[in-house]
Amino acid sequence: MPKYSIVVPFHNEEENVTTLYDRLKAVMEHVNDTFELVFVDDGSRDRTYRLLEEIAAVDSRVLVIKLRRNFGQTSALAAGFDHAQGDFILAMDGDLQHDPDEIPGFLAKLEEGYDVVSGWRSQRGDNFIMRRIPSRAANWLMAALSGVDIHDFGTTFKAYRREVIQNIPLYGEMHRFIPALASWYGASICEIPISNPAREFGESHYGISRTFRVFFDLLTIRFLLRYMTRPLHFFGTIGAFGMVAGFGMAAWLLILKIVTGQHIMSLHGPLFVIAGVLILAGIQMMGIGLLGELQVRHFHTAAHRAPYAVDRILRLRSEESLIQ
Repeated sequence: MPKYSIVVPFHNEEENVTTLYDRLKAVMEHVNDTFELVFVDDGSRDRTYRLLEEIAAVDSRVLVIKLRRNFGQTSALAAGFDHAQGDFILAMDGDLQHDPDEIPGFLAKLEEGYDVVSGWRSQRGDNFIMRRIPSRAANWLMAALSGVDIHDFGTTFKAYRREVIQNIPLYGEMHRFIPALASWYGASICEIPISNPAREFGESHYGISRTFRVFFDLLTIRFLLRYMTRPLHFFGTIGAFGMVAGFGMAAWLLILKIVTGQHIMSLHGPLFVIAGVLILAGIQMMGIGLLGELQVRHFHTAAHRAPYAVDRILRLRSEESLIQ
């Protein structure tokens, strides 16, 4: 079993495959410990997979995974993590914008005891207006909403302990939020600065449109971190507020009708409708919260998943057992 697994997703990176493999092999052989290279072809349409096949044919330490189509970076990373066998797993991009020479720094932090080591592109060479400003704003929001104090959530260049990354389900574009999700399980996280060399070959797969989509992912992560196991606390609060406000308006209208005898629909029709809508909406939100609680219960019961992460277990040995 290898000690280290390097997971690299590729999508139309034929100009970079061989160079990256040569550099990774040189660095990991210098580390002087067992390792494997897990290369994931995420539906490339160029010669990327063919080159990966050639590499795997001459190096038994290389595992190549070919996806049926382009599922996206998060899914490609998930495929690599699922098939990686190392105790420590490091992920990086395949476009040579992550320097393999910096891998020993990540591994050293893992050896110190950290569960997640995240790269920080402190000196970025991207376009200032189109990339750096939106990225800085998104990272600030991620840190504020997730409570994880790191500077760079967006980079793929991160290292993990196997037991931590296996507890994190990846889908959509959640790979950038792995530190936030890992913190929910009590993982220890640190950050190290990395270089960000400019892309020499191929075209970038990132654009300004992806930055805007991060906002919706932030809402998802915020909800998951706070209400993943207690959705009724979120929906129930909104529902209770709606019902209290609706019943308060209805009670006031009823008292007004009894005391003054006014025709409520003609004089206070809109308020009467608003009260009814608030009551019905509140009941619906409470129902959604209860359904969410059923889903959480089903999730933990059917698969026997525990809603916690154990660090260690200690048991005091009895004197009788010691004498025997």
